[in-house]
Amino acid sequence: MANEDAQAESELETMRHSAAHVMAEAVQSLFPGAKFGIGPAIEDGFYYDFDLPRPLTNEDLAAIEAKMKEIIAADAPFIRQEATKDEARRIFAGQPYKLELIDELPEDRVGTYRQSTFTDLCRGPHVASTGKVKAFKLTSIAGAYWKGLESRPMLQRIYGVAFLSPADLENHLKLLEEAARRDHRKLGKELDLFSIHEEAGPGLVMWHPKGGAIRRTIEDFWKDEHARRGYDIVYTPHIAKVDLWKTSGHWDFYREYLYSPMKVEEKEYIVKPMNCLGHILMYKTQKHSYRELPMRFAELGTVYRYERSGVLHGLTRVRGFTQDDAHIFCTPEQLEDEISGVVDLVRFMMKTFGFERYDLYLSTRPDKYAGSLEGWEHATNTLANVLNKMKVPYQVDPGEGVFYGPKIDIKLKDAIGRSWQGPTIQVDFNLPHRFDVTYVAADGKEKQVFMVHRAVLGSLERFMGCLIEHYAGAFPAWLAPVQAVIIPIADRHLDYARKVEAELKAEGLRVRVDSRTERMNAKIRQAQVDKVPYMLVVGDKEQASQCVSLRLRSGEDLGAQPLAAFKSRAKNAVATRSLEI
Repeated sequence: MANEDAQAESELETMRHSAAHVMAEAVQSLFPGAKFGIGPAIEDGFYYDFDLPRPLTNEDLAAIEAKMKEIIAADAPFIRQEATKDEARRIFAGQPYKLELIDELPEDRVGTYRQSTFTDLCRGPHVASTGKVKAFKLTSIAGAYWKGLESRPMLQRIYGVAFLSPADLENHLKLLEEAARRDHRKLGKELDLFSIHEEAGPGLVMWHPKGGAIRRTIEDFWKDEHARRGYDIVYTPHIAKVDLWKTSGHWDFYREYLYSPMKVEEKEYIVKPMNCLGHILMYKTQKHSYRELPMRFAELGTVYRYERSGVLHGLTRVRGFTQDDAHIFCTPEQLEDEISGVVDLVRFMMKTFGFERYDLYLSTRPDKYAGSLEGWEHATNTLANVLNKMKVPYQVDPGEGVFYGPKIDIKLKDAIGRSWQGPTIQVDFNLPHRFDVTYVAADGKEKQVFMVHRAVLGSLERFMGCLIEHYAGAFPAWLAPVQAVIIPIADRHLDYARKVEAELKAEGLRVRVDSRTERMNAKIRQAQVDKVPYMLVVGDKEQASQCVSLRLRSGEDLGAQPLAAFKSRAKNAVATRSLEI
């Protein structure tokens, strides 16, 4: 079965790559002066980058799609040919991006593929002919810097999806529609949760009061649970000397993601890209016995990484983000138990937030790594042993570990089945070696600690983006930024509404009164648009009997009930972190 799945996936990838070439031929036909970038297959589809004489429109997409159907109907064969670099330069004369790629190729002979009037620089493979490209749809236009570099020209990228059957395509297009409805960037604006401003800089998030309420709820839960499990909450500065990152190896391995140094009293500093080095320095302020280990330092630490503007995406790819970070210092004998504890914490937290499905990956040694092969083998085997003992299914992801050690990556599945990068657990024997991080063992000798890096949520920004899309903005009551709206029917009911508001706030609930001069039904509709879990309507009858009329955001009308009964219901939903309202 696995071989059949792999074969089907390979067939799909080949067909999607061929669809990109068909699209390029269509663009060449409609825009004779087009300059061509690259056109790979991607998950669910393909794209191609073009340098065109004018910006594309949705009408252009329709025209390109129609031309693609003509090319597919013509069923022209894909013909592979090899050429020397000099021959390839003649073939692609007038195509600056192709010529640049040719110059960068290490081999002297290069591959090309031709179908009908279009020839592309390509290793392949491709389907036999254009007629083999099946069900497809062009979906969007985006800007993309050549090679992802802001200093290079901005090209126009056309995205498409392609499948082996019209039914698969239709199902995917429905999924795209649902994904668009759940888009956290759209909902973040509609629900007034956060914003990102060009004036402040791309990839830097401003949390509005409602988004801040959700974030504070998550942070309080996170801190309480970590304290319960033996973690100490710590805080580290936002900047540090460059020398620290050179010693750690981050300067060499991650230089492209680090911000340029700033001068402070003739010393060079950078904004911190991760929290681990501060935790190491704290640990090293004293000598520690094996009796004190494990030590668990946890921090909601904001870090900064230089991501290219072309890859920034709402909350899920930003330049400043807060990691729910922790570092565990332990002996080799304690390592397995500590990792087991982290896996258990991950499973608890994910279930609490409503993520029942996720995939685990054991990421092994990359080509560029630090440390000894023996250390890598020990750490990798320990991670595998933990997962096997806990009977947690996982896949091996060869070569995807970080430079300092292997890791477990966990990808969450949201309500519509999409994967999101989530928790990660990393074993590190490199930094303890570089910074001489030790403990005094039972025999009185100093030995190197083992260090575990772990993030349960990943980053608060990305996790919030995932939560928004998972719930389509309709959060369970314990997370909702406004848990109840009190709706007075007329102005004479405002005083009672304020009294209800005060009583509920005294119980720790997040509530507000809708005091606008709108009709009751308009206020109910607005509360539903705002995805507020509870609506409490108060009028003459409710005021006289000290009740509220309870409506749920689903539209269900539960009628009048004593205020005490609603208090009990809402407080229980919050206290138990129920996923129901």
